[in-house]
Amino acid sequence: MPHLHATRVNHMESRMTHRTFAFIIGIVFLAIGVLGFVPALLTPPPTRAPDLVITAFEGYLFGIFPVNYFMNLAHMALGAWGIAGSRRTGGARAYAKTLAVICAAFAIVGITPALNTLFGLVPFYGNDVWLHAATAVVAAFFGWVWKSEGIFSRSAGAVR
Repeated sequence: MPHLHATRVNHMESRMTHRTFAFIIGIVFLAIGVLGFVPALLTPPPTRAPDLVITAFEGYLFGIFPVNYFMNLAHMALGAWGIAGSRRTGGARAYAKTLAVICAAFAIVGITPALNTLFGLVPFYGNDVWLHAATAVVAAFFGWVWKSEGIFSRSAGAVR
């Protein structure tokens, strides 16, 4: 019985891993990208919104986040990359670091009036700014700060 108790304790103490983070964020980004192509989930942009050259699937996803065709494709690409990167710890950590840099850049572009539509191609303004900034902070944490490997470890060769 001691072995069973130790297994339960280890299972209860398991934490978020880099791989789990990359997989979850990947699923979220992929879902957001796909949902951005569902017209019923988009509301028309307000008249005060910056003008876009690419107006295909332009609108506010759930009435909150500005999206268009290119933004949806970017979300889907980031999601697929996160899912693929979640296969190995190194790939997941690299994904988190790169995602942090990309989302931080998106947030900076979003607060810069001359760039907040990236020359009319992609809407980076409005609520997307704080969402990209928050994603950058969380991704940076998992990319550079978080050190846990969780209950699975390649170095141990089996479940701990």
